[in-house]
Amino acid sequence: MRIGIDIMGGDFAPEAAVLGAILAHKELSENERLVLIGDQEKIREILRRENVSSDNFDIVHTSEVIEMSDHPAKAFSKKQDSSITKGFYLLASGNIDGFASAGNTGAMLVGAMQAVKSIPGVIRPVITAAIPKTDGSFSILLDVGLNPDAKPDVLYQYAILGSMYAENVYNIKNPKVALMNIGSEEEKGNLVAKSAFELMKESSDFNFIGNVEGNNLFDENKADVIVCDGFVGNIILKEAEAFYALIKKRKIIDEFFEKFNFENYGGTPVLGVNKNIVIGHGISREKAIKNMILHTKEVAEARLSDKIKEAFK
Repeated sequence: MRIGIDIMGGDFAPEAAVLGAILAHKELSENERLVLIGDQEKIREILRRENVSSDNFDIVHTSEVIEMSDHPAKAFSKKQDSSITKGFYLLASGNIDGFASAGNTGAMLVGAMQAVKSIPGVIRPVITAAIPKTDGSFSILLDVGLNPDAKPDVLYQYAILGSMYAENVYNIKNPKVALMNIGSEEEKGNLVAKSAFELMKESSDFNFIGNVEGNNLFDENKADVIVCDGFVGNIILKEAEAFYALIKKRKIIDEFFEKFNFENYGGTPVLGVNKNIVIGHGISREKAIKNMILHTKEVAEARLSDKIKEAFK
């Protein structure tokens, strides 16, 4: 297995990306290889400083960088020798099995749609977040920002995609799927939520348990997969991040609250595209980069994109 890493992407690149790759390499087996995509001189300089042999990695040199401030579509098209663009070409051609980046999220999504494309039958790809539950397990929340508006049939597909992710990567058997709403009753919600409920309630494609409310988010007795549009999901995710920051600021130490630290997960896959792509947070440092790489390995190992393709035939 070969996992490609965008070394030039993120607020602390290339330093954090190379250090994260070094940490990840220590946890990989001999048949798992990391491909470092970026400025080879800068990569080798950091490896030398850390007394790590460059023979541990494959290095693909690039001369351009898609900056966080760049226009995603224009930069992806014009910067053909950037680490993101070249990474997607390697992925599309089958030279790597997964691609991870903490760089420009918009450019990563452009690459996902232009270079590897949506799986036929998937209306809109989606990104997720892992939400900790009080028993130590996790639920999958989707969408968390890719599509602010979503019609009922798109939400229905999110339930399928989220179920497959939960089952194949998190090893949750027959995951319980719920629709985020303002009440648990069937008739609650806006027009989209009501229509989505009607589609979901008779489905045999996933294990639908009905509506959940915001105060059920961390409840271990509720859902394993929680479906909402990207507008609602992003607000929930950002509020959870703010909650974690407040806990840290108040110097409260608690094992459960530490599960809100994004560094522990590293990144989220783009579900519904033909290859395995994981997007990390722009402020990722080496711990987050390491976990982003390891999660990319898990997603590729599970053959998640291939299984989704089979499900949507």
